[in-house]
Amino acid sequence: MRGLFLTLEGGEGSGKSTQLKRLVRRIESVGVPVRALREPGGTEIGEAVRNILLDPQSGGMDARAELLLYEAARAQLVAEVIEPALAAGEVVICDRFFDSTTAYQGYARGLNLSEVTQLNLTATAGLVPDRTLVFDIDSMVGVERAVGTGDADRLEAEDAAFHERVRSGFLAIAAAEPRRVRVVDASGTADEVEQRVWAMVADLVGPLDGRGSV
Repeated sequence: MRGLFLTLEGGEGSGKSTQLKRLVRRIESVGVPVRALREPGGTEIGEAVRNILLDPQSGGMDARAELLLYEAARAQLVAEVIEPALAAGEVVICDRFFDSTTAYQGYARGLNLSEVTQLNLTATAGLVPDRTLVFDIDSMVGVERAVGTGDADRLEAEDAAFHERVRSGFLAIAAAEPRRVRVVDASGTADEVEQRVWAMVADLVGPLDGRGSV
């Protein structure tokens, strides 16, 4: 049986990485194999591209070059890791996927949305997540949480208007695809958010353990 593909999306500091770890533990506890990934990254090539994309020294990068680098890393991840894992019946949970490209490079950078969508589908060879969760939080609260006392990466360092466009982009994606994309209120404690996450994926994950529930 083919596996299940879940993606977690949201702006900087929205808590999706923390919730990915919690979701992985919850699914693994019943013996269902899970593959946790991140974008860009997940492969040797993808991690090298990630370093370029997030490096503050890459500040002069053209928006189209940025878009194509994300797509290149994604194509490698799908071919090398995601598709083989799904074919083996695993649950694959990815921290970001093509919706991030639509939100960041499409809505926030202002690139043509139709062209971004086409490149997304080309990079993934048509692969679409079974369910996508968008973690929603005030954009600047999220940035402050992400940066903390450390240095901001190239995207975290963008201005407030950019991050608000990213948030608006994710909400627009969710409104356009309500069957696939669900919005998670990312405020509150990690435990509270975990329960909201589970309520949005349990119907897909439950049947995988052979008992109809997890």
